[in-house]
Amino acid sequence: MGERAARLRRPDYPRTGRSGIRRWLPSWRQSLSLFVFALAGLGGFVAYAYAETQIPEKLNSFATQQDNVYYWADGTELARSGWVQRQEMPLSKVPDHVRGAVLAAENANFYSDPGVSLSGMARAVGRMITGGGTQGGSTITQQYVKNAYLTQDRTASRKFDELLLAVKVDNRLSKDQILEGYLNTSWFGRGTYGIQRAAQAYYGKEVSELDPSEAAFLASLLKGASLYDPALGPKSRARAVDRWAWILDRMVTTGVLSAEQRAAYTHFPEPKAPPRTSTESGQPGYLVGLAKTYLQKAGKISDAAFDLGGYQIYTTFDRRRTTALASAVGKVRKGFDPKKPKDKYARTGAASVAPDGRILAVYGGPDSLTQGFNEANAVTVQAGSAFTPFVYAAALRDGVRRERDAPRTPVSPGSVYDADNDLPVLTPEGPYWDRNGKVVKGKNDGGLSWGRLTLHDAMARSANTPFLQLGMDVGLDRVARAAQDAGLLGAGLGPRVPAFSLGNSTPSAIRMASAYGTFAAGGVHAEPYSVVRVTRNGEPVKLASHRKDRAFSAEVSGEVTDALRAAYRRSAAASGEEPVPDTAGKVGTTGDRTAGWFTGYTAREATAVVVYRMDLRNVTPLPVTGLGGTEDADLTYPGRIWSDYLKSVAGRGE
Repeated sequence: MGERAARLRRPDYPRTGRSGIRRWLPSWRQSLSLFVFALAGLGGFVAYAYAETQIPEKLNSFATQQDNVYYWADGTELARSGWVQRQEMPLSKVPDHVRGAVLAAENANFYSDPGVSLSGMARAVGRMITGGGTQGGSTITQQYVKNAYLTQDRTASRKFDELLLAVKVDNRLSKDQILEGYLNTSWFGRGTYGIQRAAQAYYGKEVSELDPSEAAFLASLLKGASLYDPALGPKSRARAVDRWAWILDRMVTTGVLSAEQRAAYTHFPEPKAPPRTSTESGQPGYLVGLAKTYLQKAGKISDAAFDLGGYQIYTTFDRRRTTALASAVGKVRKGFDPKKPKDKYARTGAASVAPDGRILAVYGGPDSLTQGFNEANAVTVQAGSAFTPFVYAAALRDGVRRERDAPRTPVSPGSVYDADNDLPVLTPEGPYWDRNGKVVKGKNDGGLSWGRLTLHDAMARSANTPFLQLGMDVGLDRVARAAQDAGLLGAGLGPRVPAFSLGNSTPSAIRMASAYGTFAAGGVHAEPYSVVRVTRNGEPVKLASHRKDRAFSAEVSGEVTDALRAAYRRSAAASGEEPVPDTAGKVGTTGDRTAGWFTGYTAREATAVVVYRMDLRNVTPLPVTGLGGTEDADLTYPGRIWSDYLKSVAGRGE
């Protein structure tokens, strides 16, 4: 009995009573026991591996990082920043027919499956064994896991990890959450991740604007964007058309479309040509910099938030105006040779601002990648006599006081001032003495003496000495207040000495255009801004409201405009040009001839142009005389740029 029990406990292997090969072949009972044991071991291993598998706390960097997209005022793409071209979109904003196209193409029973497909996994393993790789056979949940948590390696171990994670994710997240994540992390070709960026890249639309036919094509790209993009050649297009048609038919089968709806889509929805690579070089780089700076203030968006991405930024910048401004500057700069001492360090800044505050165009420099310094936003150049309209406006608004403790008296365009050259500047106590004990005297451009002129005529002739004295009579603090009310920043205003009235302040071209625009707007100043609206992943981001304040009465503003129209007509006549109707503007020069301005406006926009020379290594102003072989460069080049630009945009009836 004991011997029999021992035999029962000990496997009969090698098998007794057998010889040859049969002695070593297990019996059917032994084979069944071995299979059951192996199956139990495999099950235990899978159970242990599943228990030990943890869903990572953080998604892959490509699954979270997005690009920021900037748009021109007309809605076309201006530029984008960031390493990954992806824009998240909540599932609630993805139309049902877009979701349906994806499900029909990739995983029709997504909402009922357990997150994995055993038959698909078997096919994938078979392909791996036969050398065909492991792609295919994945549910949407598995594909999302691969996108969000795993590498793109095609190995058996990575596939096993994918299987376990897919089951865990399916148990933890809702199907809608998984589908949303999948649509936002999938690769669609043309450098894009996510259905939103794909809609923009292929059709120039938001995902919410796609029709079922377009959705079917985008869904075909999930099979392999490099195989189905029609732009990659005739074979790719043929594959795309076949798969597009198949997906539409599948959408009928899955109930997304009716047969009648499907019948309406007989023509392949040709996607647009791939866009040229958008960078931040050239002028777009300066524009992006301005928009980002504005958003950091108006939207309180931090650098860290920008780096995370996902913003759609709709700017005020006009593409045609920006091109026209760059072209006008380029025509002048062709005559500059940086190898010549006189032309070295030649710089140009320009900006055009609408009366309501929208920054329409900017010329910030030759290229933002080679020179990050934005010359349109620089506060290193004196305004010179381009500042005198603010003195005039202050006088018309606040009046003057020529004697101490006397009441202020009103000023009109017909008020007369001495416009001779080399006139001493007077205070109620007598001449104004500088720190060196010398009487300060006013100088007119070219040393001209005009005799007695009305303020209107003094502005029209760009006579300096009347406004030097007028500033003293108004009071320099009141002049400063008027300049700030018009739109200049207090931080850029110069010291309150007589030269203040002739522009010892250093406003940027953007601020100068904005301040002149106050006169174009009938005396109402609107703070310049560069962004109309911004969204993140389709949700609006709140921005500070655009400020508007009345700086001057309509009468004061109108009288300044009348004088500047006369100044513009005189300037155009001197240069032999036909003036643009209903345009006001003025030349601006500095006493040391280191900069020249032309600032003017129409009812549509105000534009400021400054040409100067400066070594940016030490921010030292240098004379512009002789620049480009022209002795009066400060009087010539800014006006030429301004005129070319204005006629270009006026010629289009804008």
